[in-house]
Parts: sequence; C-alpha cells; structure tokens
Amino acid sequence: MKDRFKKINISEFGSLIALIALIVGISLLSKNFATVGNFLSLLRQSSINGLIAFGMTLVILTGGIDLSVGSILAFTTAIAAKLILMGVTSPLAILISLLLGAIFGFITGFIITKGRIQPFIATLISMTVFRGLTLIFSNGKPISGVTRGEDFSAAFLTAIGKGTILGVPTPVWILIIVFIVLYFLLSNTTYGRKIYSTGSNEKAASLAGINTVRTKMSVYAISGFMSALAGIILLSRLGSAQPTLGSGYELDAIAAGALGGISLSGGRGKITGTLIGVLIIAVLNNGLNIIGVSSYYQDVIKGIVILIAVLSDKER
Repeated sequence: MKDRFKKINISEFGSLIALIALIVGISLLSKNFATVGNFLSLLRQSSINGLIAFGMTLVILTGGIDLSVGSILAFTTAIAAKLILMGVTSPLAILISLLLGAIFGFITGFIITKGRIQPFIATLISMTVFRGLTLIFSNGKPISGVTRGEDFSAAFLTAIGKGTILGVPTPVWILIIVFIVLYFLLSNTTYGRKIYSTGSNEKAASLAGINTVRTKMSVYAISGFMSALAGIILLSRLGSAQPTLGSGYELDAIAAGALGGISLSGGRGKITGTLIGVLIIAVLNNGLNIIGVSSYYQDVIKGIVILIAVLSDKER
C-alpha cells in the first residue's frame, strides 16, 4: 500500500517538482530570470502554446493526435486579418475565425471517424491542406495593418494580445479561464467521462452506450477552436497574419501534454498536468535565452526533456 502511494505521488507531482527545480536552477544561473516582469512576459508567451496544448490534450485523451493545429491557426488568423481589412469589426471577425477553427477541426474528426483513417495520417493531410490554403489565401504574403487606427475595432483587437487586467496580461486571463472551463468539463461532467472512456477502451465504451464517434469529432472541433483562439492572440500581438504562422506549434503542444503526464496512448492524464508541461517548456525557452544558450542547443535540450517524459509515460 505504501509503495502504491509513493508511485501515485511521483506520477502526479513529478512534473510539478521538475518545474520548481527548473525555476530554481535557472534563477541561480541568472538574476534576470526571477523578476516579476520576466515572469509576466513568460506567462504571456506561454498562453499561445497553452491554449493549443489544452485542445491537443482532449484529442490525446481519446487516443488521437492532431498535427493540423498550427495550420488551422495560420488559416483562421489569415481569414480574421483579411475580414478586418475589409471593414468587418474585429469582434465579429474574431467570432467568425473561432467558428471556422471549430468547423475545420470537426472536418478532421469526421474524416478520422467516418473515413476510418488513422489520426496521424488524417491530421497530416489536414495540416498540409490548411497550410496550402493559407498560402493561397494570403498569396504567400503577410496580411498587415489590422491593429492600425484609433477606432474601437483596432483597440479591441490590440487589447486581446497586448492589454492587461489588474496588472496581468490579458492572454494569461484567457488561458486561466479556458483552463478552469476544461478542468470542470473533464472532472465533473458526463462528457469528460466519455472522453476518458473512449481513450481507455473505445470498444468497451461503445458497448457501454457511449457515442465514441461523436465524442472524437467534438474533441477535434474543440482543438480547432483552441488553435483559432491562439491565432487571434498572435494576430493581436504581431499586428499581422504571417502565412507561415504556427509552424511547429503542434510539437510543443504534444510535448506539453507528455511532460504533464498525459498518456500518449489515451485515457489517462489531467489538464493540470498539461498546464505544468506548458510552463516547463516556457521556462526552458525563456531561461535558456536569458542564459545565452544557442537556439541550436535549445532544440537538443528540449528534445532530451521530451524523450525523458515519453519514457516516463511508458514506464508508468
């Protein structure tokens, strides 16, 4: 019984201990790291990966994977930017972008469930298609000037990515709200239990009366929505929609889940773990930059950390 208790503690709190150790270690190496300003900047930057990783977590919990998140982010961001330049108010453009993100994700989930295609292959196809559509839609050029002007529309969009509420960046508040909603959804609702059941044993879940097809399509729709939301924050911060925006974001999102103890085989893990994983990656990126480690070495270090997380998941 005692050994079992120890294993549970290590499994649930290992990532948190790693995060604390990482913060302490980098703080000892650089005085510029442990400052309020740097921590707020770190949290603002981590909000992008956090939102995408939250959506990815739901997908992974059902036993799937979503490689299209970065491409959906780029495409929906380009659409929002174009709509704003055409005279559509930013709140309406944002709403359309979020809706399209959910629709694109739903289409991917539909292909996986109805077409009976492996999630890796289906989302790889979606990633390629949406990236191509982004390049076509934008003519391969940045769509700029969306935050220019002094009207309500420009101010509203700017506030999303650059504003603060009670001294805390707005993107961080968005991340916190989304985290609370998803935590409640997974922990206290029938829908959350359906997600875990589908990932644990899809055949058994189906025999128990759970509509696993609908559950899978819904989590991909949520993933697409989260990607679009992250894209809006990026659009606000950059003031433009780049056609290459979001490249490689799917890897950081998957890594955050793995670092947080989300089982890549599905059915096990908590959204709190994903949040910790997001912070670990953010601290790594921020800390290594402050210390002055080359970006080439950063990729190697990040890869080693992810490998350790995946091996730990296999051991559990």
